[in-house]
Formats: sequence, structure tokens, C-alpha cells
Amino acid sequence: MTGRLTVGRIAGALGLLLAGALTGAAGWLVVDLWFPGGLLLALAALFGLFLGGRIALGTGLGVGGAAAGWFLGYVLLSVPRPEGDFLLSSSGIAMYAYLLGGTVLAVMCATMRGPLDRPVSAARSAK
Repeated sequence: MTGRLTVGRIAGALGLLLAGALTGAAGWLVVDLWFPGGLLLALAALFGLFLGGRIALGTGLGVGGAAAGWFLGYVLLSVPRPEGDFLLSSSGIAMYAYLLGGTVLAVMCATMRGPLDRPVSAARSAK
């Protein structure tokens, strides 16, 4: 697959942006409610979203759209409101682990190479 931008890829990236924001908000809730199982569940959801975006769009653009949405959702929930309180409060190390784990998963999925990404000469020599 080539890395050309098409209307379908742009629409897919925007859809992944929205899915990332929803996954980030849901992950925030799950991590706060059920630690440590909620952290593992939220990270598994992020891994599925990032890997699915990578496979669906065929490039790192899918991971980028999902990761941008996830990070946007994460930040919007953590910014204090004008009244001085937070929409959702974070409880200690769990939210830092969610942020670090999600970042690691996004980078991992964006930089992974599949069998279609290999050069032709490497694919022939592997046979």
C-alpha cells in the first residue's frame, strides 16, 4: 500500500480521532474505578484501537488519528474547570501509568512493520 492521502483515508483518520477520544474517556473512567484490572483493560482497548487503525488505513496515519483523539480526550478530562474543580479527578500513579502505557502502545503500533511493508528483495530472500 502506498502512503497517499485519499478521501477515504482522511475520513478514516477522522473517525479514528473520534474513536480515540471516546476510548480515552472510557479508559479514564475504568482506570479510576477498577485499579489495577481497569488499567489493563484500558490499555488493551487502546492497543486494539491503535493496531486496528494501523491495519485499517495501512499506515501510521491510523495510529496517529487514534492517538491524537485519545490524548485529546485525556487532556480535556484533566483540565480544571473555571470553578476550580476537575471534571474527573485522577488518583495517583494509575493515571500516569495509563498515560505512559498508552504512549508506548501508540509508538509501538506506529512503528511496527508488517509483511507488506518489507522491501521486495527482503521478501524474496526470506523464501
